[in-house]
Amino acid sequence: MKTDRVNAFTDGVIAIIITIMVLELPVPKAPGMAALKPEATLFAAYALAFIKVGIYWFQHHHLLQASRRVDGRVLLSNLFFLFWLSLVPFVVRWVGEAGVTRDTVVAFGVIMLLCAVSVAILRSALLAANAEDAPIRKLAARGRKGLVTIISYIVAIALAFFWPMLAVLIYFAVAAMWLVPDKRFEQLTD
Repeated sequence: MKTDRVNAFTDGVIAIIITIMVLELPVPKAPGMAALKPEATLFAAYALAFIKVGIYWFQHHHLLQASRRVDGRVLLSNLFFLFWLSLVPFVVRWVGEAGVTRDTVVAFGVIMLLCAVSVAILRSALLAANAEDAPIRKLAARGRKGLVTIISYIVAIALAFFWPMLAVLIYFAVAAMWLVPDKRFEQLTD
């Protein structure tokens, strides 16, 4: 099976996830910039989540671009990934309504951790589904960002029980790390 359909399906689901997130942003009732202040936490959570969903989108795109085929394991792994990603709007809304608390920051971190783990599972399934000469075999084997991400999320979740804002800073740092393009995939012309 080719990768096109999996890529198109995932693109559609991610577009819906982002649409749900933006529709959850309330429109201020009063004029002026001061009316935005009560929604600052929700907007910050939305901005971080938007960046994270975008990162997962282009990471997914790179993995499939470097793959030549998918199989049943890849399809199930992709659904597992999309399940966790689809919970991002829920946790963002919770942060917006309850604020930056221990529980909301832990929940955000757990969802991000499960997204990262599910991408690692998807990557593994894609490696198994593709022949030795497929670009993904040489490109995905050397990356360390995924492991650093998972470890960072585990540390941030533990810290969130005592210092939620420190965990939030780690979440932003992980996002910043992924904003640096992976030149190995960027130069793929296959």
